[in-house]
Amino acid sequence: MLEKAMKEHASLDVIQNAMGVMGPWHIVIAVALSLVKFPVAWHQLSIIFLAPPTNFSCAAPISKTNESTIMKCYVDVGNGTMEKCTTFKYDKRIFKESIITQWDLVCDREQLTNIVQSCIMFGVLIGNLVFSIMADRIGRKKPLMIAIGLQSLTGFITAFIPWFELFVIFKFISAIATGGTMLVSFVLLMEIVGIEWRSIMSVLFHVPFLLGHLMNPLISYLTRTWDGFQMAVSIPSLFLLSYYWIIPESPRWLFAVGKLSKAEQILIKAAGRNKIPIENVKTAIETYECNIGICHKQNKEKYNITHLFRTPNLRLKTIFICINWFMCGSCFFGLAQYMGYIDGNIFINVAVSAAIELPGTILVLFLISRVSRLKILISANLLSAASLLLLIVMSNSRFTIILTIIGLAGMSLSFPTVYLYSSEVFPTVIRNIGIGLGSVCARIGSMIAPYIATMGKIKSWLPPLIFGSGLLFSAFLCFFLPETMNCELPETIEDSENFGKKQSGKNAIK
Repeated sequence: MLEKAMKEHASLDVIQNAMGVMGPWHIVIAVALSLVKFPVAWHQLSIIFLAPPTNFSCAAPISKTNESTIMKCYVDVGNGTMEKCTTFKYDKRIFKESIITQWDLVCDREQLTNIVQSCIMFGVLIGNLVFSIMADRIGRKKPLMIAIGLQSLTGFITAFIPWFELFVIFKFISAIATGGTMLVSFVLLMEIVGIEWRSIMSVLFHVPFLLGHLMNPLISYLTRTWDGFQMAVSIPSLFLLSYYWIIPESPRWLFAVGKLSKAEQILIKAAGRNKIPIENVKTAIETYECNIGICHKQNKEKYNITHLFRTPNLRLKTIFICINWFMCGSCFFGLAQYMGYIDGNIFINVAVSAAIELPGTILVLFLISRVSRLKILISANLLSAASLLLLIVMSNSRFTIILTIIGLAGMSLSFPTVYLYSSEVFPTVIRNIGIGLGSVCARIGSMIAPYIATMGKIKSWLPPLIFGSGLLFSAFLCFFLPETMNCELPETIEDSENFGKKQSGKNAIK
């Protein structure tokens, strides 16, 4: 198995030599693919402005007493008899229309807004799985174009939906497409850039998502209606359909399925743009043709998710990493939604919280080649945990905003770090499976996040307590994980099982 991996690695090197490590050809594709992350942020974080906190009062039945009916679901209609409100009057000074005012998502229908967000995150999860299978079978480019087209079409139609149930269905379909665009675009990018650029590009690729998050309050401020916002974030995807002429198929995938003529055409174009000798392309083709016969003769063991749990050391690492993924997903999206419920100007609160994430991502970019991955992950988790737990005793709204922003800043450090760490700690033969499982855990966390974020209506200290305690626990688990910085990465299951054993008790943060 190790011999096979070495042969495959050698063939991949010649492919990289043929198209270059990083050049004008790569930059154009990288910039184009990164634009996909704008709609990803707009759609994933849209619930904050589709269903913003809204004050309401009971319009019918009318209270027979002089008591206020603001934010009450039952009113006194006389003789001590309480009746359920059937018609509501909403405060529309900030938002002219939201899905709450459109479909009366208050009182016993209040949790339906959380269901919308959970459906969006579940759709992203399904999209990751469905489009990952498609990308392996029919290539990277076709699934990407299908996802972009579906995202734009369903997103635009959603703005005209008259029924809540149909609205949820179309948001779910749109989320499936969103999950496809974010996965396939990242895979395609990682397959064209040189290995020495992958860590940096994996972080930079996240920047447009943060900029998209920052644009959300501006778009909502300008539209002030849920359907206007939905239309505004869906139309730009139409321009991404131009990728059909801009983005090439992955040369690595074409080599893997034996489509050498198409791969050669793309490599020749890449070599020309990057000023790489055409001889390198011929060498790549010849090397592949020489190795393909050998590779086909060797037995191919099929790996699946169960291989992550078959050996004790790898099993523990998998569980601990998945818990960190889960907390990253739940806390990032939970805190992003929680910002919308804090007293103050919702547009400013969300904009400031989004803006603070950008320096955090840039800091990760600076630290990843200088500081241990686990030091970054532990420090970021502890920073977020400390700020959130302080929220329990802080009642001043100004401090609440500041501490929540610090919590989000910590998550902007944790998320790219746990992704990079996972790509290094899992063995080559099941690396994609390991990262995929971690991503699934993050999506599950993001599905649960809205319910935790809205617990503040019951007790204000519940969301920060749950999020903060979870982050403390995930930081504690990191002390039992091995450091991967400047280490020879595991290739096989056996390598991964032995990886980190010698560092027991003094591993991660040394």
